[in-house]
Amino acid sequence: MGTKFKQFGLEERCELARRREAGESLRQIAAALDCSPSSVSRELKRNTSRQKGYQPVYAQEQAGARRWQGSRLLRDEGLQAEVLDCLRQGFSPEQASARLDHRISYESIYRFIDAQIRRTNHYAWRHYLPRGKSQRGRRPARGGSPVEHIQQRISVKKRPAQANDRQQPGHWEADLMLFSRYGQAVLTLHERSTRFTAVAALASKAAEPVAHRLHDLLAPLPPTLRRTLTFDNGTEFARHYTLNERLGLKTFFCDPHAQWQKGGIENANGQLRRFLPRKTDLSTLPPEQIQLAALLYNHTPRKCLGFQTPAQAFAKVLHSNCESTFRLAPE
Repeated sequence: MGTKFKQFGLEERCELARRREAGESLRQIAAALDCSPSSVSRELKRNTSRQKGYQPVYAQEQAGARRWQGSRLLRDEGLQAEVLDCLRQGFSPEQASARLDHRISYESIYRFIDAQIRRTNHYAWRHYLPRGKSQRGRRPARGGSPVEHIQQRISVKKRPAQANDRQQPGHWEADLMLFSRYGQAVLTLHERSTRFTAVAALASKAAEPVAHRLHDLLAPLPPTLRRTLTFDNGTEFARHYTLNERLGLKTFFCDPHAQWQKGGIENANGQLRRFLPRKTDLSTLPPEQIQLAALLYNHTPRKCLGFQTPAQAFAKVLHSNCESTFRLAPE
């Protein structure tokens, strides 16, 4: 007869229930399960339902519930406060994990937020996540693409190979963030290698003012930092060729329904939506608030940059290119 203490699993609990129903004594059951009679007695006492008696599945659930102590973020209030503070600043769970020296994994943070939504049925918790969604994953793309209205359109497939690997600075992507009020839009401009993003409110999303705003944003940069610019097929970018004429900037367009071909700006817009949700009324928003959204984005560490911020990475390439231009300038 066994005398050692034993933790029961579901299989042992099924055997215990069968033998108990057959009328065997505690000592007979303990001998069959190779454990002490006190272990069997303790199991029956702790995990028997008053209404249905000893049920293996119920007993297994009860035992598991006693062992569960909550997630680490529930148990460690200090760590929870640090994580939530990072998320409020616009960090993704992965960025928060890196900033906290990987004291907790980003998957644990995602699971914690999901658990709070399910437990409280309070969907405000989703706003701690970069895209503010209660479920992970991407929504399907919808809508058409009026490519026939864009003159001198060149496919992104003809873009220089240097622009594709994100190693050479000076290759940009542009897009508009639209809002629920008709006509309101914010222009976003994203540098592919450093992930630096500039934003600017627009008085109109017509093609001419959009082209002028892009020119104003890019003109102060040295030529080596304005090589190419990639758009989607919105007609607001129909005057793209004026940038080539005035700045020597080569422009390219994604294939229809293929916004992933300018994935950098799509990701940036998704994170900026945290601070500029679609329901925002730009007419009541101070201009400083829009720039604050860009500031927070550009000062958030990125894994693809070795957890540098886009602002740090862009400052390095800007300084390097300005020095190079100065050395090569004629006396």
